[in-house]
Amino acid sequence: MIADAVAPTPTPGDRKPGPGALSGPLAFARFALPPNLLGYCGTEDHDALAGLARAGLDGDDLVELCRSFEGAWPYLELIARGSGIEDPLDPRVVDAYWVGNGLLDRVPMRAFHEDLTHRFRGRTDRGEWRWLAAKPGEGSVPHHSFHVLEVMPRIGMLRAGQVQAILPAMAECIVRPGRVVATADDGALLAETKPLLLVDGRYALGPLTGIRVERSWTGEREGDAIAIHWGRSCGPLSVEQAGRLEHQLRAAIQRANATV
Repeated sequence: MIADAVAPTPTPGDRKPGPGALSGPLAFARFALPPNLLGYCGTEDHDALAGLARAGLDGDDLVELCRSFEGAWPYLELIARGSGIEDPLDPRVVDAYWVGNGLLDRVPMRAFHEDLTHRFRGRTDRGEWRWLAAKPGEGSVPHHSFHVLEVMPRIGMLRAGQVQAILPAMAECIVRPGRVVATADDGALLAETKPLLLVDGRYALGPLTGIRVERSWTGEREGDAIAIHWGRSCGPLSVEQAGRLEHQLRAAIQRANATV
């Protein structure tokens, strides 16, 4: 659990970002930590990732832990190359992947297709691959929602009758905006958010629903917009970020529904 993690002793390579700002590695860690704590992706050293993130320590150790997320890291590299950015953990790249920004539109369609081919063609049923391979040409972008809605259902699972079976996992894996409405007696957050649903065989964001969200950080306050991932807060979002995230989710859902 994050609350039990002990922050590592700082080393000369550790650095804290300026007031009010998060470095790219720290921002990435906040979004990636919830599934990592459940053992779904990334490093097996959950305490190290949680400790560095909670302490706000940015250095080589944190970068290496971020690189261990084999699902997300290639998307970061793809986004960075598309904009001529050297560091895949540049804050703009991290924001593009988890939240959504203009860098996504700069990724060349051919490069995105080649990346999908390299990573997933051999792991995807032939009938499913033709749908996935066509996605870059249909306007899909390398946002986290693409991986959840388009890749997860096709790696080892057929569409027919199977999406419903994994929908609960997809709904938790989608990073979605929410709003803190109260704090529970035990310190957890009570928030409102729009869940991912399957309605008449198509994905949709449902109506605002109250849920309990585990507090990952200390900065969330009543009224704040937050990002929610696997039942945990990824920390506060600006109003502008929350709007971009919902816009990206709706666009990804519309594209996914063409072949669900």
